[in-house]
Amino acid sequence: MPVAISAPVHKCDHIDNSSWVLFAIRKITQWRTALAFADLLIINANVMTVDTARPRARAVAVAGNRILAVGDAAELAALRGAGTRVIDAQGAALLPGFNDSHIHIFGGGFELSGIDLAGLSGRAAFENAVRSQLGKRPGKGLLIANGADYTILNAEAVITRHDLDAVVSDRPFIMFAPDHHTAWANTMALEMGGLLKGKVVNPGNEVVMAADGLASGELREAEAISPVMALNPAAERTRLGLTTGGEPENLSAADRAVDRQIMRDGLKHLARHGITSFHNMDGNLYQLELLDEIDQEGGLTARGRVPMHFLPFMDISELDKAEEMARRYTSNRLSSGHVKMFMDGVIDSETAFMLQGYASRPDWRSDPLFDVERFKDICVDIDRRGLQIAVHAIGDAAVRATIDGYEAARKANGARDSRHRIEHIELIDPTDVPRIGELDILASMQPLHPPGNLCFPLQPFLDNIGEARWKDAFPWNDIRDTGAAIAFSSDWPVCPVDPLPGIQAAVTRKLWKAGLRDHRQTLDQAIAGFTAGGAYAEFAENEKGKITEGFLADLVLLSDNIETIDPEGIREMTVAATIFDGKVVYEA
Repeated sequence: MPVAISAPVHKCDHIDNSSWVLFAIRKITQWRTALAFADLLIINANVMTVDTARPRARAVAVAGNRILAVGDAAELAALRGAGTRVIDAQGAALLPGFNDSHIHIFGGGFELSGIDLAGLSGRAAFENAVRSQLGKRPGKGLLIANGADYTILNAEAVITRHDLDAVVSDRPFIMFAPDHHTAWANTMALEMGGLLKGKVVNPGNEVVMAADGLASGELREAEAISPVMALNPAAERTRLGLTTGGEPENLSAADRAVDRQIMRDGLKHLARHGITSFHNMDGNLYQLELLDEIDQEGGLTARGRVPMHFLPFMDISELDKAEEMARRYTSNRLSSGHVKMFMDGVIDSETAFMLQGYASRPDWRSDPLFDVERFKDICVDIDRRGLQIAVHAIGDAAVRATIDGYEAARKANGARDSRHRIEHIELIDPTDVPRIGELDILASMQPLHPPGNLCFPLQPFLDNIGEARWKDAFPWNDIRDTGAAIAFSSDWPVCPVDPLPGIQAAVTRKLWKAGLRDHRQTLDQAIAGFTAGGAYAEFAENEKGKITEGFLADLVLLSDNIETIDPEGIREMTVAATIFDGKVVYEA
């Protein structure tokens, strides 16, 4: 649907987030409503406020970087002045700006320039897609492809280095699965990375070996993948927050300029899809510094929250860095304040930590990345410092170990409003579900992740866990019934960052077999998961995530009315305009 847009919106300075400042802002907003004109006025919209006090409206006025008023066109007409920019939504939906509560922006920005294999099936399609890109990527440097399903060749074939050699043999080539926990490298990449004859790695990581005594080409988890990615210094820098949690060394000004551009590319991609806030889920100080430099240049188009990534090899004293990051970045534009950890891998590659053996491999449960008793001590220390914890936990044993860690922290330090998070929760034992609500754990989940739900194929996930455990996989409504807070996200670049397919996936999720519980979400629940849920996850529910007077002016105008179209067509909608901090930062 076309949207009529007039003159440009005015710039304004941002205001730090604190309770007394927010009180003053709201008072000033009330005065401005009576005394001043709006900088931006959106009319004729289906305003879905995500505010139970006033769920729907028709118009929104913005002054500076705050929402000035919410109502209908007649109520807000007096706020229109000569300098007011007017957007006529012509009936399209206006939502709070999307808050993606789990992405990897630096790596995602880098991958925008890679070869995209998402959704391809069959050896011929795979080979044609790669060969068609070779001429566009001349040279002898590392060639990187993304989004290759585990079954990209066919349902039975195991991908090997020889499959990649058949397409690219004269330069190093690596191909990632969508989950990014598995990659496949050709022979030259394995040789150059020192992996062809294998490599000793820590539990949970693996250089898979073939019967001939050489690496098969399959690399599981970051420690196995990193030696190949190090062949491209920029690529490896984008992965530091994930692989080591450390900072780049010996950077030139040119290197830093390259990295800023990668980050800008990521931000531009978010703005195109209506995302005005994000929670990074790999972290180091360098990413915050890059975002801060972009902000100082006036180029920031989304509010970012970046954690410290704590890895198993780190000493607990290194958590001092997390406190330093939290002290240095505290604005409503850039912040830290949480620690990210990984407890396991993924079910598809059988690196997720399980209570029982895999149905596909009954004698194998995988290993946790952290010793579970040490993990409890780490949780106690992080919680004692007043920081939030976010843990990747996919297998049911990993989820239980994470809950046990949070329970240990509460027993040691006392209950507080910690909002500790579990990322993914793809499989959970039914006895652990109530504990999520009892311990006030925040469930951070991705509607696109259930197999067959617009991002991943049904296999190998369903066969790996076995039909008896399908009922315990991605149990959104079981978790919701506990009263636990829920935030939705994409896990980009694992799945597309666009929230609209995620919303569709949430409201249309299909059953894997009759008799399983229906975990579909209502449209309001799905939208709240991508807006207010993300704001709550970062303790910002009183400042964003809703369209309410005095809240930050972060908005997204869609191309149509999401309430009236067929739910199966939601992903076909687009973003007409993204408004961040009161400024239009993207227009279709």
